[in-house]
Amino acid sequence: MATAQVYMKRFYSKVEIRRTNPYLVIATAIYLACKIEESPQHIRLIVTEARQMWGDLVAIDTSKLGECEFFMISEMRSQLIVFQPYRTITALRNELSLVDDEVQLARSVINDHFMTDLPLIYPPHIIAMVAILLALVLRPNNSGPGQSTSGAAAAAGLAAAQQALMRAQGQQAQGGMPEPAAAEPKEKRQQDRVSRVQKFAKWLVDSNVEIASMVDATQEIISFYECYEHYNDKLTREQINRFVKARGLDK
Repeated sequence: MATAQVYMKRFYSKVEIRRTNPYLVIATAIYLACKIEESPQHIRLIVTEARQMWGDLVAIDTSKLGECEFFMISEMRSQLIVFQPYRTITALRNELSLVDDEVQLARSVINDHFMTDLPLIYPPHIIAMVAILLALVLRPNNSGPGQSTSGAAAAAGLAAAQQALMRAQGQQAQGGMPEPAAAEPKEKRQQDRVSRVQKFAKWLVDSNVEIASMVDATQEIISFYECYEHYNDKLTREQINRFVKARGLDK
């Protein structure tokens, strides 16, 4: 699904969405991604699932899906290989001592970033670093199954992430960062998280990751979360369905 989402973004960066039936494009992107990721699905299965899901909004058959597939490949100039940030998370998990909750939260951030333009702008390792940072600052102090971060804590965590990146960016040119100070016992829980963020920032400095790109990507993710709070899925679907039918793209 991640590869299919990248295909759609690459495709629609060159083709006006109003010229196409987005439902046909979605089905085609999934079909093509399955083949490229070596998990091929029969074209008739994709067509059947699309018909069941979208009904009369897409008049899809194997020939139309095949035609759209070649159209998509052509518009993407056959650039079909996609590297995903998930691999970086897996590779760095032990080195950064990430616990299961942090890995899960980082993967959730990566899932969310596909709803932005970030996959077209920054390399996967930058996205992975941003996801790890946000996981460290957003994970609740007493994280456990079913627990979530409050709005105030999330806002504070995002601010801490930006501060950590700006501090790391400033120290990168100076050749390093000082070790974090020891925490007072009564503040140990909060300070433990701050200390982990500081250690991660120090690791970023030592690894020569492009922190300026991380700063921009982090801000983009934060802006996305702010916009998503006002997102209306029903209204969006209605608008898409309206232009599909108005232009006869469902025929």
